Amino acid sequence: MNNKYKIIILGATIVIIFILFLKVLNSDKTYQPNQMIGKKLPQFILEDLFNKNTKLDTSVWANKDFIVLNIWASWCVPCQIEHPFLMSLKDKNKINIIGLNYKDESKNAKNFLKKYVNPYSIIGVDKKGEFSILLGAYGVPETYVVEKGKIIFKHIGPINEDVVNKILQLKK
Repeated sequence: MNNKYKIIILGATIVIIFILFLKVLNSDKTYQPNQMIGKKLPQFILEDLFNKNTKLDTSVWANKDFIVLNIWASWCVPCQIEHPFLMSLKDKNKINIIGLNYKDESKNAKNFLKKYVNPYSIIGVDKKGEFSILLGAYGVPETYVVEKGKIIFKHIGPINEDVVNKILQLKK
């Protein structure tokens, strides 16, 4: 009788493990980052790209009505493609753009900006990508439009003329 109970318990355990395995196997595995549209930007403290002794925090955009936050890196080819559009936003349209340098070497980031010109008013360094994760970023480049501290628009990938027009419409 003792062996009979052991066989029943073993069989029940195998069935339970099999059911759990099937449940996990059929679950949704799509990565869905935190949707931040309509929410306030998360709190942060980041190093300034050009001055390691300067710390940037939430006050960077506290008094700004409208900003564009762009996540970029020197090693990112699409970041090179979108760069003229960022320059257009800054120069022609006088949009305040804050840069977030993502998992990059400071030397390489500075060389990138020397080569392509700096469209950013301020650049925070996100060495480990932690702040980008809080934003729900997939990678680089990504662009956020922030109005009075709240994210009102997000674009994944390099911006283009259509995205520039969308940003300008949002500013009105």
